[in-house]
Amino acid sequence: MDIVVVGLNHKTAPVDIRERLAFDEESTVDALGQLKERYPEGEFVLLSTCNRVELYCTAGQSAGPTMEDLTGFLSDFQGVASEDFQDFLYISRNEESVRHLLAVTSSLDSMVVGEPQITAQVKESYRLACKAKSSGKVLNRLFHCAFGASKEIYTRTSVASRRVSIAGVVVELARQLFSNIKSAKIVVIGAGEMGELLVGHFVRIKCENITVINRSYERAQQLAREHGITADKWDKLGEHLLDADIVVAAATAARGYLFDKIAFKKVMEKRRGKALLTVDIAVPRNFEHSIDEIENVHLYSVDDLAQVVRENIKLRREDIDRAVEIICEKVNEFMDWFEIRDIGPLIGQLKESFDRIKRNELERLFAGNRRDTGCKEAVDATAGRIVSKMLHCVIRNINIVAKEQGAAEAAKLVGGIVRNAEEIVAAGNDDKARDTHLSTVGEG
Repeated sequence: MDIVVVGLNHKTAPVDIRERLAFDEESTVDALGQLKERYPEGEFVLLSTCNRVELYCTAGQSAGPTMEDLTGFLSDFQGVASEDFQDFLYISRNEESVRHLLAVTSSLDSMVVGEPQITAQVKESYRLACKAKSSGKVLNRLFHCAFGASKEIYTRTSVASRRVSIAGVVVELARQLFSNIKSAKIVVIGAGEMGELLVGHFVRIKCENITVINRSYERAQQLAREHGITADKWDKLGEHLLDADIVVAAATAARGYLFDKIAFKKVMEKRRGKALLTVDIAVPRNFEHSIDEIENVHLYSVDDLAQVVRENIKLRREDIDRAVEIICEKVNEFMDWFEIRDIGPLIGQLKESFDRIKRNELERLFAGNRRDTGCKEAVDATAGRIVSKMLHCVIRNINIVAKEQGAAEAAKLVGGIVRNAEEIVAAGNDDKARDTHLSTVGEG
């Protein structure tokens, strides 16, 4: 069995490709259900954000799916010709796949290192896979490993405290272009998680004129009340664009552009040459990219924030190095489990055999006059620790065999040790019976 990742992200594919392959919650569950039905022995998790679309799966040697199967599925499901996106795809297997997921979940593969949203997005993707019943033993353990790595990185490094989220980068861009950002009229389109983060960032730098517009007016009002700003209805968006200084679009509920070049040109004509900063961080995008060609319009998509991101990465070099060390440790731990996962029951038998040997020897030690000795509990604990450490050494060597010679050879090795241990247990039982007999004769 292989762990496979096939996907594309902000590093490999432009936003116009990513948005065509983007999944919402409903389509994610639908796609996972279809994959599980088509490949019942496989496991699947689908991660779709503004910066990436990635399909994680387990693939058997005979039952599939193959890379061609997965690429074809994405093409058919989204109605996008495979030749339009296959050159942007990356594919990884096993250890490389594990390392990739841990880096993604810990935000080390994000456009902005340290952004908190990606961990929540990965958790949501995993939740949807559980809902669709498309995950299983391997991916369950893998994703929980990723969540654990992310938590440890955020606890043991300064990545979290120094992070700049996508929302933070937008605000930084606005501050660079507007000398008096506090008095600028800001329109935030979308009141979801990203919209709320944007509002929070603008409020923190004491911007005084913020309006949030959302398809659900009630949600916009709720967000406005929480931050002391203004909310308005969706059909008022055009009016607000007439005198806005900054427009940030984070609405992703519908397909298609909110504004194409023709419609936006009419808006700009009414503004009579007043400059407008437009930042479109949604995928699919809200504004047609050619709007940037209109005079006095400065349009930025998520892909245009790369310079700020590069500066961000420089500031976090030491933190990133430590985070990478943590990821490597977690990858090794997971791969140790993955390589011997099918011989887990044999490992359990081995542990039980070692424990029985320990019990037999302790019973012989504390027989007769030593039965009521006061150090019995301490000796038992010490013997238990010795057995655990020796068992750990054995398992490490089993892992080495599994990596170098395969799980089948490792299973043979474990089976042989278990048989030897059972022989020792049987011999110990015979010795114990003989000791009991002699003790009884002596007492007689």
